[in-house]
Amino acid sequence: MGGNTSKLGITGFCWGGRIVWLYAAHSRELKAGVAWYGRLQGQTNAMTPKHPIDVAAQLNAPVLGLYGAQDNGIPVSTVAAMQEALKQGSAAAKASEFVVYPDAGHAFHADYRPSYRPDPAKDGWARCQAWFKQHGV
Repeated sequence: MGGNTSKLGITGFCWGGRIVWLYAAHSRELKAGVAWYGRLQGQTNAMTPKHPIDVAAQLNAPVLGLYGAQDNGIPVSTVAAMQEALKQGSAAAKASEFVVYPDAGHAFHADYRPSYRPDPAKDGWARCQAWFKQHGV
């Protein structure tokens, strides 16, 4: 038995958050995505030929990006660059949104790590569920 692809959504954390953005540009069935602190740009190589910023304009589904302003690996400047790239894109790209938590760093939702921040994690989870509901997932 398979799932109901008319309600297809994707969420991911860190590397999985990066994959959310890439999959939203790849899949025509996807309804919405939620990316938790996924890298948006960087060096390309054989294993990572494209980054989310490279496909931002081609999103087929809107993505909610949840990021921490204190993330040492994903500067807020890359979030701003992604926001600008999305503005130039498809309707789904333009419908994408970001929430940047001022006091959170990377992996703020990982409750098994010192980086865990309960308030942003709880707020992010509520936003994730609301985003999926809003987009019919």
